[in-house]
Amino acid sequence: MSTVASGTDTTVQPPHYRSQTVVKNIEYMVLNSQRIATREKLILVGLYLSKYDSLGLRKLGFESFVEAFNIIGYALGSKPASIKNYRDEFDPLFPNRRKGWHKRQIRGYCLKVYEEYKHLDLESFTGLVKSFVGYDENVWSAVQAKEEKDESESHFAKRLVTGLAAEQYFESVHRGLAEFEGYAAENTTRLGCGYDFRLRKDTHKDFLAVEVKGMKERIGNLSLTPKEHELATALGDRFFLFVVKNFQESPFHEIFQNPLSGSLRFTKKELVTVQISWLTRV
Repeated sequence: MSTVASGTDTTVQPPHYRSQTVVKNIEYMVLNSQRIATREKLILVGLYLSKYDSLGLRKLGFESFVEAFNIIGYALGSKPASIKNYRDEFDPLFPNRRKGWHKRQIRGYCLKVYEEYKHLDLESFTGLVKSFVGYDENVWSAVQAKEEKDESESHFAKRLVTGLAAEQYFESVHRGLAEFEGYAAENTTRLGCGYDFRLRKDTHKDFLAVEVKGMKERIGNLSLTPKEHELATALGDRFFLFVVKNFQESPFHEIFQNPLSGSLRFTKKELVTVQISWLTRV
């Protein structure tokens, strides 16, 4: 059924058409999330955590809000407190146990984001948040089995803490560290060269190589790939292992220069995998 007034089409779209439009808009946002400004990403994470509360934490693989603030905050190159503040901003809009910033009106730019994204369902919103940090899960795939979903959700948090969050932490603090004073850092994580950052001084021909590792707890295990181990052996004192610990509470770091010759003890572990394929003659 449709009506027309003053030359303007006011067609009432059927429910299935509106549903398809919403899905297309959601898909567009996920596939183009890199076009969203960093501040808006932080606002959206705060909105997500306020709206879905502990369920949202589980969907992202986190055990606490502090852990989520720390890991996503650093992964987005921002302060963890920013996400907490945005979550508190939206809390008065949702029936959770927190009061949030209930004594004042929600800020205009936050309300604008809320109005734009308030219709996202849990799965789509989760996919959007994950896409902010380049997570390559296909949110449009068929529904997985529960065991597979749980593994996927925990893998998201693990991937961030061992990768992007730790690397962004290093970038935020390295200029103030005595070991790297006067060095300019180049991010080499995508070059596959056996370390994450190459540090140089204009007056020095040689460079420093920094491999960054992240840990959820204060104490735990970490591993070096064969290439990282090879580079650590070859570079000696010019190779640094930078370990960011305790993302679940309050992150701090430890620096190990020439880690293969220091206090750390590495044990070689060999794994044998079986790869199966099917061949045919055509």
